[in-house]
Amino acid sequence: MRYFYQIKLIKMKVMLADDSEMILERMQESLKVYKGLNIIGIAKNGTDALKIMRRMKPDLAIIDLEMPQLNGFDVLKEIRKEDSEVKIIMLTFYSSDHYHQKAIQLGADYFFSKVDEFDKVSFVVAGMILDESKESFKYNNQIN
Repeated sequence: MRYFYQIKLIKMKVMLADDSEMILERMQESLKVYKGLNIIGIAKNGTDALKIMRRMKPDLAIIDLEMPQLNGFDVLKEIRKEDSEVKIIMLTFYSSDHYHQKAIQLGADYFFSKVDEFDKVSFVVAGMILDESKESFKYNNQIN
């Protein structure tokens, strides 16, 4: 009896949207440790975020709540009209319960404060990669 284990290399496409250069750099730095994770687009306003989402079809979008042109809620609404599968993490400096509830109600998967929860983003991404790894793990039992 032989057992074959087949593990697919995880490839996750990520889009980052934030008008703060410092936050974008921190996100890129915290995510670069994950092999197979590819940042496919960076937007500094909501309009560009939507363009990247539509053109590049990421698996994960990390979106700031307060951005020029379209805010994060507007971007979130548009994304959910077009794509129910993409995972969305919302970030903000304004972490009130009202904003948190609204983000979840509009379809965000996660909502974190940039002030005291920023490090949670990396843990959530690690969990997503782990879940994808479990999904791609196939167990085949062959009899010789």
